[in-house]
Amino acid sequence: MAARQTEPVTVISLRKLSVAAAEPQPRESKTFTVEDAVETIGFGRFHIALFLIMGSTGVAEAMEIMLIAVVSPVIRCEWQLENWQVALVTTMVFFGYMVFSILFGLLADRYGRWKILFISFLWGAYFSLLTSFSPSYVWFVFLRTMVGCGVSGHAQGLIIKTEFLPTKYRGFMLPLSQVFWLAGSLLIIGLASVLIPTLGWRWLIRVASIPGIILIMAFKFIPESARFNVSTGNTQAALATLERIARMNRSVMPEGKLVEPVLENRGRFADLLDAKYLRTTLQIWVIWLGISFAYYGVILASAELLERDLVCGSKSDSEVVVTGGDSEESQHPCHCHMFAPSDYQTMIISTVGEIALNPLNILGINFLGRRLSLSITMGCTALFFLLLNICTSSAGLIGFLFMLRALVAANFNTIYIYTAEVYPTTMRALGMGTSGSLCRIGAMVAPFISQVLMSASFLGALCLFSSVCVLCAVSAFTLPIETKGRALQQIK
Repeated sequence: MAARQTEPVTVISLRKLSVAAAEPQPRESKTFTVEDAVETIGFGRFHIALFLIMGSTGVAEAMEIMLIAVVSPVIRCEWQLENWQVALVTTMVFFGYMVFSILFGLLADRYGRWKILFISFLWGAYFSLLTSFSPSYVWFVFLRTMVGCGVSGHAQGLIIKTEFLPTKYRGFMLPLSQVFWLAGSLLIIGLASVLIPTLGWRWLIRVASIPGIILIMAFKFIPESARFNVSTGNTQAALATLERIARMNRSVMPEGKLVEPVLENRGRFADLLDAKYLRTTLQIWVIWLGISFAYYGVILASAELLERDLVCGSKSDSEVVVTGGDSEESQHPCHCHMFAPSDYQTMIISTVGEIALNPLNILGINFLGRRLSLSITMGCTALFFLLLNICTSSAGLIGFLFMLRALVAANFNTIYIYTAEVYPTTMRALGMGTSGSLCRIGAMVAPFISQVLMSASFLGALCLFSSVCVLCAVSAFTLPIETKGRALQQIK
C-alpha cells in the first residue's frame, strides 16, 4: 500500500501577550496672552485710576490748545498784528504738533508709550512757561511752536488706556475721556475771563501750565503698557504689571504661563501702507484731516464771530475799534476789541456743547458701530455749518455753535477710538502718530479760513467747511474694517 502523502503543516505558536500600560504623556502647560489676561482680570480700581490720570492729560492738552483762542485778541492789540499774523500763531503750533506727532509715534512703538508721554509733558510744560516771558511776537510764535511739539506726545495716554481696557469697556470709557478735554477748555476760558483783565495774558499762560506739571508727578503710578512689553520680549515686566492690576482689581490671573511672540519689526512706516491696511490708512488720514479742520474751524470761528460780530454782516472788516492811542495807531487795520464778559459766557456755553452728545455718541459707537456712527455725526456737522449762515439772534447763534461743538467733539471721540483699535500693537502708536500729524494739517489750514477767509466771504468759508465734512462722512461709511467688539490685534 502506497504511503499516504502528507501536506506540510505550518505550526503557529501563540504566546501570551501582556500589554504594558502606556507611559503617561507629559501634560502641556497652559499658556495665556496679554489679551486673555486683560479680559480675565476685568474692569476695576486700576482702570478707574488709569482713567483719571491718563484722562487728565486731556485737561492739559485742551488748555494749551485753547489758549490761543482766548489770547488772540490781546496779542493782536499788544503787538498790532494783522489777521494773517494772528492766524500764523495757531498754524505754527499745529506745525510743531504735526512734525513731532510722527516722531513720537515712531519712538513710542520702539521704546515705550510711557517714556514718550513723560518726555512730552516735560517738554510742553517747560516751553509753555517760557512763552509767558516772550519779548516779541516772533519769540511768542517760536515758543508756542515748541509747545505744540510737546503736546503731540499726549496721545500716548490714550493708547495706554486702550491697551489696558477690556474689549467691552473700550466703547464706553474712551468716549468719556471727552469730559477731561471739556474741563480743560472750560478752565482756560474761565481763567482768561479773570486773569486777562487783571494780571494779563502772561500770567494766564503761567497758571495754565500748572496741570501739566502736576500730572508729571502722577505718572509714576501708571505702568508701561503690558502689550508693548511683551512685544519687545520683556515678558517678566508685562507679567508683573498684569499681576499688579489683578491685585488692585481684587481679581485673578489666568492659569498658565504668559506667552507672546517677540515682535522685532515695530514702528515701521511701511507697515501702515501694507496691502492689508493701505485703504484703511488712507481713509483714516482723510477723516482725521477733515475732523481737525472742522473742529478748530468751529473754535476759531466762534472767537471771530464774537470778536468782530460777523453774523449778518453787522460789522465790516474795515471797521476798527481801538482802545486809545495816537492817530497813527487809530489808523492801523488791526481790530483791538477785547472779549467782554458776555463773550466769555457765550464761549463757555458753546464749549459745554462738547459733552452734550456724549451719551448718544456712546450709544452709537456701541450699537451702530464706529463707522456708521462717525458717518452720521460728520453729515450732521456739514449741515450745521451751513445753518450758521442764517441771520439769527444771539441766542440762535449760541444754539448753532453749541450743536457744532457737540458734533465735532463726537467726531473726534469716534475716530480716536477707531484708530487705536484698528491697528495692531506693532504699529498702534505710529498709526495714531501719523493720523495726528495729518490731523494738524487740517488744524493749520483752519485759522486762515476762520480768521482770514471768513472776513472776506462768510458763506464761502462755511461752504468749504461743510464740503470737507461731507467728504469725511463718505470716507467713514466706506471704511473696510469695523472694530466694534473686535479684540486688539497684537501682530498685523
